[in-house]
Amino acid sequence: MTDEAGPSPGGRGGALALRLALAFVAVALAAVALLAGLTAAFASSDVSSLAGQQRGELTGAIAVAAGAVWERNDTWAGADLAPVLDLAARTGTDVQIRDAAGRAVASSPGFAVQAGPQASAPVVVHGQRVGMVVARSTGSGLNAADRVLQAALLRAIAGAAGLAALLALVTALVAARRITRPVALLIAVTRAMAAGDRAARMGEIGAAGELRELAGAFDQMAGTLERQEQIRRDLVADLSHELRTPIAILQAGHEALLDGAAEPTAAELGSLRDEVLRLARMVGDLQTLAAADAAALHLARRRCDLAGIAADAAGSLARRFETAGITVDQQLSEAPVLADPRWLHQVITNLLTNALKFTPAGGRVTISTRRAGPDAVLQVTDTGVGIPAGDLPRIFDRFWRGQQAAQVSGSGIGLTIAAELAQAHGGRLAATSHPGRGTQMTLTLPVARQVQRPHS
Repeated sequence: MTDEAGPSPGGRGGALALRLALAFVAVALAAVALLAGLTAAFASSDVSSLAGQQRGELTGAIAVAAGAVWERNDTWAGADLAPVLDLAARTGTDVQIRDAAGRAVASSPGFAVQAGPQASAPVVVHGQRVGMVVARSTGSGLNAADRVLQAALLRAIAGAAGLAALLALVTALVAARRITRPVALLIAVTRAMAAGDRAARMGEIGAAGELRELAGAFDQMAGTLERQEQIRRDLVADLSHELRTPIAILQAGHEALLDGAAEPTAAELGSLRDEVLRLARMVGDLQTLAAADAAALHLARRRCDLAGIAADAAGSLARRFETAGITVDQQLSEAPVLADPRWLHQVITNLLTNALKFTPAGGRVTISTRRAGPDAVLQVTDTGVGIPAGDLPRIFDRFWRGQQAAQVSGSGIGLTIAAELAQAHGGRLAATSHPGRGTQMTLTLPVARQVQRPHS
């Protein structure tokens, strides 16, 4: 079988680490080269300046010695300048001594052919300039020390630059590996999820804060996708289970009629009609559920009073409560909210209908609204059979029907629709119950802010 999965995550991660390390090294080498060049230039300039200063001082000393010779003779003629030339030679310098007119009086043997750095100093005796000394550095002495010092500085700078480059390379490889390892892991986990492994996760990683946040966000996304997939599977399974019973009854009833095993009496046809109506109600509930899932995208929000919508919902069910022998108490206080009145009416209707189903004749249902700080609160409290503690966490699940609902008609998605619509409005729906003493449903929504109207 041909493998079309492409390059392995490890190979991609290694290539990325190498490219990242090379980029780090290139930047480091550029910085090291710039620093080394500047250091070498400044160091060479300083050494040359120091050497020039020393050369000038040496030339001045030779000029003093030459002046002393002139002073003994009071003239350059016949002056013995050999000691002065010897002094210059010992310092690695060739000199030429000139008189006041600029004529050469004495010169070192190599002065004419020497092309090294040159310095000059006047020969002054008793404040009178009697001549000049011109000095040129040879390959030894001070000039040689200058070159040796510059070469040593350049070697030191080159060695430091090489060591810095090596350190930059090692550091870049380590840093690049540390950065790219989580990226390579993310690629591997993503590929595993794409291949069908829904349990693949990043987990805790040792990396920079942003990469840890990326890993956490990925795991959160993967968990959400897994939960959505589980909800989809549960929905298909629950829907198949709910549809199986009425379809089986309809099939058996029609086959009995077709085979002549049963007479098409009013009772038999009425039973089949009841199953058809049950299917119709279930399809209607599914349509409502689908609309509730998309309600957040289609809400037509406007400022409205939660108490007014609650009163309308209770009024629309008044006859059903009266027929069931259940008293409805309304304790409605103004509670402005920013909501879609149509869908909010659906939420309250579902809560009242649920209370109606599980409250026996002679019972009482109380609906109340109020403001509670930044929230608007609606509560529907009944005196019905209540919900067992084990069933309470699941009452908002789709198609879930608890022990108390086994003998009550319905598809089991009324509270699911109410909870999802509450969430779409930025609110929440919660339930508390005491078996045998009733249930309380609490809808909490953000209070609508007061709109400031400009003064006319």
